[in-house]
Amino acid sequence: MKPRILARALTAGLVAFAAARPAAAADKLHLYNWNNYIAPETIKRFEAECKCEVVQTYYSDNEELLAKLAAGAKGYDVMVPTGGTVEALIKGGQLQPLDLAKLPNLKNVDRVYLNTRWDPGNKYSVPYAMSTTILGYNDQKMKELGLPTDTWAVIFDPKYLEKVKGRVTVLDSQSELFAAALKYLGYSVNDVDEKHWRQAADLIKKAKPYWAAFNASSYIKELTVGNIWLAHGYSNDIFQADQDAQAAGRKFRILQGMPKEGAVLAVDNMVIHKNAPRPDLAHKFINFMLDGRNSAELTNLIGSGNPNLDASKYIKPELKALPAVFPPKEVAATLEQLGELTPAQRRLRNKLWTEIKAAR
Repeated sequence: MKPRILARALTAGLVAFAAARPAAAADKLHLYNWNNYIAPETIKRFEAECKCEVVQTYYSDNEELLAKLAAGAKGYDVMVPTGGTVEALIKGGQLQPLDLAKLPNLKNVDRVYLNTRWDPGNKYSVPYAMSTTILGYNDQKMKELGLPTDTWAVIFDPKYLEKVKGRVTVLDSQSELFAAALKYLGYSVNDVDEKHWRQAADLIKKAKPYWAAFNASSYIKELTVGNIWLAHGYSNDIFQADQDAQAAGRKFRILQGMPKEGAVLAVDNMVIHKNAPRPDLAHKFINFMLDGRNSAELTNLIGSGNPNLDASKYIKPELKALPAVFPPKEVAATLEQLGELTPAQRRLRNKLWTEIKAAR
């Protein structure tokens, strides 16, 4: 081949390769996350750092995530499931091992939240943020009605519910709602006694007519605009509702109520899906979120609890003072993380949940 022809061929080949490369491995990180669980500013900063685009899709409950993956959903890089769900994903072979050498910022995480029973050595997961499942309430309305805000009774006992009928929502999550009912009845959130489950189901059915909806996605807005006065929800969502209410100049606040009976503590973790298109970007994102400043931004902007010790010095003092976000020892002693259910237990829970949804 003549030199000039050879040069043209090489140039054409390089152009073709450059054009084909992005198509083969687009610079996009696919993040499957909870609703409202990362600050837009954080996403923009990571995109600038990695010179990539973050594509987010959302779920509002761990069961939704599990169901979608079980149905064959693919294309996710990073997911943020809760502890017990991480266990199910590991057992189901849905995750790929982490390369801890690419995560030097893991040193920032409080050891209390590492090396868990379901993931010894953090082979598959690292902590992202924490939340508690509590009560969110309109301070003005609840005070006017003289209702308590420190007990699950306010969403289960008709003597209280009759005062707020149609103004209450509960999470559309069987694990979270059963946990609240079990705590109210004096049991552990991880109690698996069928008799106790049926007691909890009966309690839920009796309270259901007073509730406006099962709602795990839009209750922040409903609280903010004053349509709902009381919600069973996540602490960071309730914090966000209060921020939005203040920004809108509402005359009321949306406050956090920690039930004296105890509640669920959720430690959400970053994991990489087994078929992740870009595990390289996934590792970069995980390490980025383990940086103290980035992790603190998550707390400061959306009110999440934080297992990152390096983040502490960047977190606003008023957030550190919230018991539902940073529980003091006496509150922490009443909190429990949800464990994973066996297939038989899940079938029974699903059956009871179907009955609850069908009840009038």
